[in-house]
Amino acid sequence: MRLSVGEARDLVARVMQAKGQSAEYAALTADHIVDCELRGLAYGGLARVVSIVERLDRTGPPARAIEVGHETPVSARIAGNDNIGYVVGHRATEIAIQKAKASGLSIVGADGTWYTGMLSYYAEMAAAEGLVSSIASNTTAWVAPHGAVEARFGTNPMCFGFPAEGDPVIWDIGTSNIIHAEVMLARRLGQEIDEGLAYDGEGRPTRDPDAALGGAFTAWGGHRGSGLGHVVQLLGALAGSAVAPPDLADFGFVIQLTRPDLLGDAAEFHAKVTAYAEWVRAARPVPDGAAVRMPFDRSAAERRRRLAADVIEVPDLVHARLVEVAG
Repeated sequence: MRLSVGEARDLVARVMQAKGQSAEYAALTADHIVDCELRGLAYGGLARVVSIVERLDRTGPPARAIEVGHETPVSARIAGNDNIGYVVGHRATEIAIQKAKASGLSIVGADGTWYTGMLSYYAEMAAAEGLVSSIASNTTAWVAPHGAVEARFGTNPMCFGFPAEGDPVIWDIGTSNIIHAEVMLARRLGQEIDEGLAYDGEGRPTRDPDAALGGAFTAWGGHRGSGLGHVVQLLGALAGSAVAPPDLADFGFVIQLTRPDLLGDAAEFHAKVTAYAEWVRAARPVPDGAAVRMPFDRSAAERRRRLAADVIEVPDLVHARLVEVAG
């Protein structure tokens, strides 16, 4: 099914409102979901909304809105109250931006949330205000540490963002070789996952998405990536989450922002980021290789291309399910 960008955004918003979300929360979620599609991350796009619907069908909509608790001039603690991470992360980022612009530094933690989406979405918000960002979110334990076959930490995205004179430099990764949304999409489409990405419940390598969901995913980057996964799990605990968040609940999100002029001239720093990115892109590629890219280059270029085409392609079964819910 081919949808325009506006049609896709409207469909997601209608689904979210049909599932008890306010118009404001539905619009925030729709913008984030559609941005995933525009950046070529279909597993986190409209297919993810089917998973959101299934989760809300199981638990019901949250009874309370987001609440901001303890605050200082440079910090805040947010109770997500089981609201989805797209809106909790957005609110946390707004507060962090306000505090960092006023004080130079900020840290905001949020707990009681789930599905925080692309951390780069929040890093872009910060970069647009000239702020350097460091963001992390823990999740349900779906990933086996290096050397193990049982899950002990989440897919645990972490992100760093740097403002520049053009597109920002943003590095946003999960700490597993495959993320939960990719496995869920493969299951919906009746596809196998690649080898080396998961174990089943008995600790045997598997390509079956159902078996992987009942077992554990493998950690990205061996013992180094596994170590980053532990770090993010504990940063989520710093934000207030449980050490081992239950299934799609009680995730912890933490964002730290810095105003570059605390250490020097902000415009000069932006120019340095821009010059460094250009220097990296100018590096000679490997034989027969593509041009060297900086983190976020692909996403930014793909979003511009898809916005110009005004087309988002959605699997028919995903579209049919969302239309059913929205209708």
